[in-house]
Amino acid sequence: MPLLKRKPFSLAEPPKDLEPNELVYQVRFTKEIFRDYQDYLNRINLYRQRVWVCKVTGKTSLTYEEALVSEKKAVEKVQQFPKELMAPALHVIQYSMLSLKDLADTIAEKLQKRLFVGAEVYGRKENGLFPCKILKVLEEVPERILYEVAWLDKNKKVMESSSVKGKDLLQRKLPFSRAVLKSFIRESTCRSSPWVLHDKLARHHGISTDLPEELRSQVFFKDGQVVCYKKRRKNEEDRKSGMEMKKESGENKKRLFDGTVMKTKKEDDQPLEEPIKYPIDDLLVQPGPEDPVFTDHPSPSRDFNVPMDCVGNLLMVWDFCSSFSGLLHLWPFSLEDFGNAICHKDGSPVLLVESHAALLRLLIEDNGEYLLAVQKRNRKLKITMINWTEYLCDFLEMTKLPELCTCMATVKRGHYGLLDAHAKLGILRELVDQVLQTDIFKEKLDEVIEQRQELGATRRGEALEEARRKREEKEQLKAEFDANGATDQQCVESREGVTANDKHSKQNGHMEKRRNGEVLSSHQGKASRNCESKLMITTSKKKAKRQNSDMDLPSDKGKDSSRKEGLEILKDDKREATKKRSKEQRKEYYEREMEKRVIRTNPLGRDRFYNRYWWFRRDGRIFFESSDSKEWGYYSSKEELDALMGSLNIKGERERELKKHLEKFFSRICAELQKRSKDMAHKIALEEAVLRRSTRVRAPPRQNPAKSFLRYVNKWKED
Repeated sequence: MPLLKRKPFSLAEPPKDLEPNELVYQVRFTKEIFRDYQDYLNRINLYRQRVWVCKVTGKTSLTYEEALVSEKKAVEKVQQFPKELMAPALHVIQYSMLSLKDLADTIAEKLQKRLFVGAEVYGRKENGLFPCKILKVLEEVPERILYEVAWLDKNKKVMESSSVKGKDLLQRKLPFSRAVLKSFIRESTCRSSPWVLHDKLARHHGISTDLPEELRSQVFFKDGQVVCYKKRRKNEEDRKSGMEMKKESGENKKRLFDGTVMKTKKEDDQPLEEPIKYPIDDLLVQPGPEDPVFTDHPSPSRDFNVPMDCVGNLLMVWDFCSSFSGLLHLWPFSLEDFGNAICHKDGSPVLLVESHAALLRLLIEDNGEYLLAVQKRNRKLKITMINWTEYLCDFLEMTKLPELCTCMATVKRGHYGLLDAHAKLGILRELVDQVLQTDIFKEKLDEVIEQRQELGATRRGEALEEARRKREEKEQLKAEFDANGATDQQCVESREGVTANDKHSKQNGHMEKRRNGEVLSSHQGKASRNCESKLMITTSKKKAKRQNSDMDLPSDKGKDSSRKEGLEILKDDKREATKKRSKEQRKEYYEREMEKRVIRTNPLGRDRFYNRYWWFRRDGRIFFESSDSKEWGYYSSKEELDALMGSLNIKGERERELKKHLEKFFSRICAELQKRSKDMAHKIALEEAVLRRSTRVRAPPRQNPAKSFLRYVNKWKED
């Protein structure tokens, strides 16, 4: 059971006196039942919050459902714990005072030296260590233990058996990880500090549930069971008392940012209802008074060539062949051509022959089970347009699937085209599944993943370099600004210093005159006046000369300077635009390269009813898949896309995520849809032209665009 903020959480009791036909609300994953919708909604919102902890693994910040899944997976791993080591480990766990990490280390150290039947260890033989497996204990006395072991080869196959002494056996590592051991400790105990085993588990393994004497003075009992430490209980009581005092001092009040006090409870001490925090589960969203009117999802088109229950296999096989066309050496083809080829009954279209041959060649190159089946028939390892059905029959015989083996007789007689769409797509689906398990495909997948990681690292490196460059430019501008400010300040101070010195010198001169009682002579006064007049004349001449020179400048020079300034501004704008354009081009380049190295196609998201929406970049349309995968459809116009986005309510978790992905790829989806509309209009025009010509002159059937799949040529075909 998940923990709420590391504390046990009890589920709600079912209401009493429930009537058989009474309308109630049930939580899907806990089976709790509520009469009141608001109580049900509050409980669902609590389960959606990331405040839950997985009891087995200790993972935090989970929702309730995520914690349940984590516990389920952890319990499955705990079941891998060897039963022979369970009792010794539980003896160490019972009433241990160690932390989880130290307790796991202690158990691992003790179990490292413990051997049991079925353990794979290393034994000394012929002055070396060789892998072996303990079969049984032959003799067990305090001073000597004798085991019967089976010696293993590299493939862990038994070569021979012999008896070995216990001191000659070595266990290099335990048959489980520390994570499994920690999960086993959590799963086996009902509390920690000290660790206490579940009573039923302790009794099953004969472990005492009596508390040791050294711990009786350190723990607190309630109803005969260990509850907590006294020290911890004291700290909790102190904290609780402090919280109660704080609560009493501020009861029914809440201080706002502006200092005002607001009541948080009603007069009858009933707590106010908390507002709903969106997003929540889509089916719980109720229309609000301020919400826009959401229309129903637009109805998708359903005019597929193949039966409705075959559309999923059709899309899967086509997407795989298109995504890994380079690995298969198969030239890509459109989804319409593939669907038309599947429904074609008159012979075997080249498109399907090349698709089968490409998948079969890859199985032969993998040197696996299919190659052995072909070699048993003494066939040449070269698939052609003539003998491809023989290799296909070998594959069907190898699979031993009843629904596919029934097609062998029809294929052997050369009537592959007479198979229905279910059989053809079933064969291709099985071929794709077999290819997915080959080493060649796994190596290709690793290569693609490595390339994607390199592209991501390069893109992140460029982003970091760009951020570093901008930061340096900003620091440089700041340093220049500070330097200019300091220079201006020095100029001001120097001017003020000159003025102060002049005043100071004048004051000193006057004081000197007064002290000495001297009076300047008229000659000195005249000399000083002459100097001043000369200085004024020189200054006025310079000003006049500067004014005359300014007036004498030609007007063309001013135009040239203004033109140069305009050119510089244009160059700066062009440089900035080029830099911005190159940045956008780099971003588009990385996106294109990532798409070329696609690993798998994921749905865009789900709507409120769990219906999935797919977008295949090589087709352009948005495909609709019902929650039970029985109904399919598609949207092929921008108007339908706008209607779909307008019907999504972002208050719901699923539709919020779906709309986010639709907005992310909106421009690209619209471009693909417009391109597809033009191609379809051109195709319809060609079909009408062919139809008009056929009324006058018998036109060749292969010129009809609807029969374009018959003109398919594999340009990557190997010789």
